[in-house]
Amino acid sequence: MTTIDRRSLLRAGLAGGVLGALPAAPAFGGWGASRPVLTHGVQSGDATAESALVWTRADRPGRMWVEVSRRPDLGGARRVRGPVLTPDTDLTGKVRLRGLPSGERLFYSVRVESLDRPGLFSAPVSGQLSTAPTRRRDVSFLWTGDVAGQGWGIDPAYGGFKIFESMRARRPDFLLHSGDTVYADGPLPAQVTLPDGRIWRNLVTEEKSKVAETLAEYRGQYAYNLLDDAYRAFAAQVPQVSQWDDHEVVNNWYPGEILDDVRYTEKRVDVLAARARQAYHEWVPVPGTAGPIHRKIPYGPLLDVFVLDMRTCKDVNDANTHADPHRGLLGDEQREWLIRGLRDSRATWKVIANDLPLGLVVPDGPAAQEGVAQGDPGAPRGRELEFAEVLRAAHRAGVTGIVFLTADVHYTAAHHYDPARAAVQDFTPFWEFVSGPAHAGGFGPNALDGTFGPRAVFVHAPPVANTSPAEGFQHFGEVRIDGRTGDFRVDLRDRDGASLWTTTLKAPARSLSAVR
Repeated sequence: MTTIDRRSLLRAGLAGGVLGALPAAPAFGGWGASRPVLTHGVQSGDATAESALVWTRADRPGRMWVEVSRRPDLGGARRVRGPVLTPDTDLTGKVRLRGLPSGERLFYSVRVESLDRPGLFSAPVSGQLSTAPTRRRDVSFLWTGDVAGQGWGIDPAYGGFKIFESMRARRPDFLLHSGDTVYADGPLPAQVTLPDGRIWRNLVTEEKSKVAETLAEYRGQYAYNLLDDAYRAFAAQVPQVSQWDDHEVVNNWYPGEILDDVRYTEKRVDVLAARARQAYHEWVPVPGTAGPIHRKIPYGPLLDVFVLDMRTCKDVNDANTHADPHRGLLGDEQREWLIRGLRDSRATWKVIANDLPLGLVVPDGPAAQEGVAQGDPGAPRGRELEFAEVLRAAHRAGVTGIVFLTADVHYTAAHHYDPARAAVQDFTPFWEFVSGPAHAGGFGPNALDGTFGPRAVFVHAPPVANTSPAEGFQHFGEVRIDGRTGDFRVDLRDRDGASLWTTTLKAPARSLSAVR
């Protein structure tokens, strides 16, 4: 990954209040028939107040270049030299742009230069991104998860990944992609007969014709999604904050697992997860592999987003009734990081992006549990112990404005948690909002576990399991934070963008952590 330093962008006028006149970028030339081609468009991710990642992929080795400007015509753009794209990273590459102006819509263009013929460039591919504000202003973002699951791939006759067109029309600042960004364990059949006799015809690639086991097959999962026009257009215009869940590797996986699945020749999940993690970091606009997957995205004075990794340290899927506080989904280091982050946050709202829901029971077979809860409404046990610790620590530090956002269960819902209804009382009331799938089979609803006192205020789920995207029941959530009042409005929307349910959470009084 290549970066541009802040001093260079200051000279270019991109870090100041007004973009001044810039020297013209060197001309791109040599438009020959053998010029490189960008094969899967462009993406951006993890946009903060002063930086963002920009991603692309080429059809051959070449040098990545990015131009970035405040103007749609790229007038006065600054040109940024990126990495050489090589087969070692599947010809993908990322540039972290630094020193960007805060709270603005920026425009960028990506090209790749031939290594064999310097000066011979690909045709440009354009994108847009929004940076986080440093002052109070309106903030809007979306969240969803679960793409191309349960055998439902790209069928243009049914609009492809139509939900991404509806999301793009909302013009959000960013998308929180809540996991299951691909279904590496979900091969696509050529066609599926729908209940009314209609035929769903999938676009199928070699990598999507079987479960992913090799690095090339994991890479092909991400390449497949970017074949969809709506998905690719969305990715070019909306920065993403991505997290991973199970289907990036294999259903309900945990470290150390040995698969009992005849579809796999490689049974060791740790081997599969290492390949899947490499492909994820190559194809998704997230920071490099050196650091942890969990991270905080600061988004101005009104919002901090805590992106959890509930897979890397996940314990075995058993009955989930143990009393060991060091087992769980987060691990000691991430749990302490989250507690410190919540306690130290000065933002009005602290969004916890949990790719596994907090209060919904998600079984893994007849006797094991996949998620936090296990269906016992009593005192916290199993994985509930570490979330009880997080909620207790936040409550005792006077932290307010905590909201959980998740996907995973393939329907949409609003859950309110209150100690007055709970088996434990040492936490502050909060909401958890569920939304998805983006393009997968519809399921649910799941049972609620009473330990933390949840109440299902709204649920929208299909009548039968694995309802196809052709029947609807595809969902995304939208958050709009009012820059003046700080109020937090949530809309749970369907595939076409229609609001199914909405609520507005009033901005809390300043927490003790905010006034220390």
